Amino acid sequence: MKQTLRIPYARRLYLWLLGYSAILLGCFLVFQYTREREFKSSELNAQLQIVNSYILDELGRGKDMKEVDLEGLHPFGDLRVSVIDSKGKVIYDNSLDSLPHDSHLLRQEIRDALSRGTGFSVRRHSQSTGLSYFYSARKGESGYVVRTAVPYSVTLSSLLRADYGFIWFMCIVTVVMCVLGFFATRRLGQHISRLNRFAENAEKGLKIYDTEPFPHDELGDISNHIVRLYASLQKAVSDRDREHSAALKQEREKERIKRQLTDNINHELKTPVASIRVCLETLLTHPYLSREKREEFLKRSFTNIDRLSKLLADVALITRMTEGGDAIARTQVDLTSLIIDTIQDCRPAAEAAGIEITMDIERELKMRGNAQLLTSVFHNLIDNAVAYSGGSEICISVKYANTIRCTLTVADNGTGVDPVHLPRIFERFYRVDKGRSRAAGGTGLGLSIVKNAILLHHGKISVENRPTGGLLFTITLPLAY
Repeated sequence: MKQTLRIPYARRLYLWLLGYSAILLGCFLVFQYTREREFKSSELNAQLQIVNSYILDELGRGKDMKEVDLEGLHPFGDLRVSVIDSKGKVIYDNSLDSLPHDSHLLRQEIRDALSRGTGFSVRRHSQSTGLSYFYSARKGESGYVVRTAVPYSVTLSSLLRADYGFIWFMCIVTVVMCVLGFFATRRLGQHISRLNRFAENAEKGLKIYDTEPFPHDELGDISNHIVRLYASLQKAVSDRDREHSAALKQEREKERIKRQLTDNINHELKTPVASIRVCLETLLTHPYLSREKREEFLKRSFTNIDRLSKLLADVALITRMTEGGDAIARTQVDLTSLIIDTIQDCRPAAEAAGIEITMDIERELKMRGNAQLLTSVFHNLIDNAVAYSGGSEICISVKYANTIRCTLTVADNGTGVDPVHLPRIFERFYRVDKGRSRAAGGTGLGLSIVKNAILLHHGKISVENRPTGGLLFTITLPLAY
């Protein structure tokens, strides 16, 4: 089969960029040239209109055209002056020996002057003199039209020519942008070419090694994840095939590893479902298990069902906040009392972990909000500190408060978090320590719920490591909005 010649995507993208830049530059040049030419024409017309007004004033005083002195009134060397009556007949022209007999009513500058008072024509060939002129006309109170004209010579042509300096500047800027676009699209093309080679090798079933990392950017990170994931999957499949003849326990272990790898790719909600299924399958296929073993499998199932319920509840809550934030009911909430009640609710678990919870809020803080969501904010922050901080104290205090807003802090004296994790700590299902989070029963949605609840109340939240150890959450909430 004959292979069709195909232009690489990066080159096509660059050609599209060049075409777009050329169209944009062309439109700008046409617009700039037209506007500048119109401006200079209007400026020249304004100079000639001064002469026209002067001539009309002199004629109004009863002077004859031959008596009107234009010396020093204009900078033009050769100025043609004509006087036309309201019927379009030329009654005076300083450049002609004999006056023309044809009507000038159809001339653009005369027609505009009779209808609007003034008019001009940029370039028109004169049948009387055989030259091209720039005409400017003005109608006087007597009905006569005074028209001045400047020959369209090389000097006037240069005057009306657009300033090309700015146009050349824009051309240079466009060229620079195209050069930068070339390097950007080439970099993108390198990403795509490598991904294409990876996809071809994967389709052929070739061995993929994670030895050639992509550049460190967003697309490079995604590509690295894909390659590492596929390399890990190949290794798992290879291990599974190599151990195919092993015992049933080893086979089940391989399946568990395979499920674990696959589950890491799939959604976080599938983890408890898979665990429940394993327990129930074991109970069904081994009806003669001891009572202790049966209870062990049942307790394990119940634990995962409880975790799944928490997951579903957290997902439902965060989805409701994300999609239906405006529909969530808001009432007057006593924030101080709410925090006190939350601390009392969390204190037994904290004391069991050897952690003391203290509060430093002396004044009453009231705001309009949703009590359930605000409770979940402080409940999740305290639960996280109890489960993962490794410290001995949790303190909730007021950093700043007035009649408009307040700033609260929730701090612990534990081990804190590696700074590399802090920017992503509020992401859904993001865990700093996945194994420990799952062992503690965490859903990975607690801090995401906290952030969304704070944003829903038009507030802000940030997190940082304390210099003395532990995490410090800073929450700003409006007390009136």
